[in-house]
Amino acid sequence: MLTIIMIAVFVVGYVLIALENRTRINKAAIALIMCGAMWTIFMLFGRTIDPSFGPDAVNGDVWNALASTCEILVFLICAMTIVSLIDLNGGFDFMTRRITTRNKVKLVWIIALITFFLSAILDNLTTTIVMIMLMRKLLANYKERWIFAGLIIIAANAGGAWSPIGDVTTIMLWVRGNITAWGLISTLFLPSLVSIVVPCLFCARILRGITTSPGYRDEPSTEKHYITGRESLIILLLGVAMMLMIPVFKALTGLPPYLGMVIALGVMWMVTEIMYKHHPDIPSEDQYRVSKIIHDIDMTTILFFLGILMSVSVLDSAGVLGGFAAFLDGSAHNIYLMNTLIGLMSAVVDNVPLVAASIGMYPIADAAAVAASADPAYAGYFVQDGAFWTLLAFCAGRGGSLLIIGSAAGVVAMGLEKINFGWYLRNFTLMALVGYVAGIAVFIAEMVLAGSF
Repeated sequence: MLTIIMIAVFVVGYVLIALENRTRINKAAIALIMCGAMWTIFMLFGRTIDPSFGPDAVNGDVWNALASTCEILVFLICAMTIVSLIDLNGGFDFMTRRITTRNKVKLVWIIALITFFLSAILDNLTTTIVMIMLMRKLLANYKERWIFAGLIIIAANAGGAWSPIGDVTTIMLWVRGNITAWGLISTLFLPSLVSIVVPCLFCARILRGITTSPGYRDEPSTEKHYITGRESLIILLLGVAMMLMIPVFKALTGLPPYLGMVIALGVMWMVTEIMYKHHPDIPSEDQYRVSKIIHDIDMTTILFFLGILMSVSVLDSAGVLGGFAAFLDGSAHNIYLMNTLIGLMSAVVDNVPLVAASIGMYPIADAAAVAASADPAYAGYFVQDGAFWTLLAFCAGRGGSLLIIGSAAGVVAMGLEKINFGWYLRNFTLMALVGYVAGIAVFIAEMVLAGSF
């Protein structure tokens, strides 16, 4: 009975989160209430599942879940601060000013590839904002911008899927040890690239001719630039270099990635403080220091992740996820089918809880567990860098592109360009689906060639 109640609370909370646009209640509030309610229920009635679930045992589970969750949250807070620091100090302007072509077909490939690689370093939300702002400088026709915005959504999600720091879900898998940085990159780079090449081919057939630039593109900029262009470039290069060094830091030291990100933020903070020290003429309100930027970090997103991850953790502690995993193994027993369905679900349901639930359902298998399994070949899919985890990263990240509401990139593009849900469904869902399936096919081909299928 307790299991049914906890699942019911989770489902109701999840439905309210999905209906955020209708209820006008922030999803972070729902996630926090859901988290608190589920842990309270588990504390009060956990003994009905197992007599060992006393206060000490439950509190121990809470602490373990919180420690694991906070690793991800600290990583995200530092990463979001670094990206905002680069953006507000003009770092991304160097990239956007260098795109001068007006040929639409060339622009399709340039925008897609820049987005694909940029989102592997930054989060897909920031990448989408940067690229759509660029599109506004390049294209006057809003219908053309909508096509490029749709392409940016797909490319941002595909780019984030093959990088350990490119998406919240890959960060989760990496921080918790399900995947390694090189294991993810080497396995998913080609499937992710193919999944964006296919939509590019579709778009290249739709778009022909020369773009019509907005009138303001060639006009002198009235925007104030207080720090020098050289300093903006230094901030961009240093920020990108520091974030790229985090997987190297983990590999060399064995320390968790969030410590590398903490160091990266500290270095960026120190460098920008020194820069602004040499500009005493800049008004304090126009100085984009870390101490100012950190006040504007989207803490509602951080609190949403806290609530969701802690809610999934209590389901794990209560044995719900383990039971569901056993059900899937008995009914489907096919990691390719399971992950494909998870990707399709992520077009409607937030991919963070989907991945968190998957992590909770399937522990990382070691050599002893594989050898002792009744089906060693199947158990081998769940070792570190196993096919289940890498395909999960691809499907959960890339599947959100099937609908415009299926990812943070899609939602922000929808808001910035006022794109209709129905327009994206008619014009992009099919090409996004074809690219998604093509990426999975390439992944399976890799497994066949490696003898792991």
